[in-house]
Amino acid sequence: MKSKRASVQIYGMMLGLTIIILALALAPVGKEFIEDTMNETVGDTLGMNCSSGLISNFDKAACTVVDFSLFYFFGGLIFLAGVVVTGRLIFS
Repeated sequence: MKSKRASVQIYGMMLGLTIIILALALAPVGKEFIEDTMNETVGDTLGMNCSSGLISNFDKAACTVVDFSLFYFFGGLIFLAGVVVTGRLIFS
């Protein structure tokens, strides 16, 4: 019985580590996407022009939400990895 419990814990650690590696690998791509979205429109790339002081309050709020979305998405992935590892260690 001991070996089954240990293998479940190792599986949980590997799954959590995989999620963390995935989050860290996707972070630069996500940051570039967010920066392109927040910049002004250039050619085929549509942007919200967040650095302009002439945009409406609605657009300013949208810029703030887009700016925080990077943290929320990747922070959520890393939190999920921690939950997987902790759940496997406690409940196995």
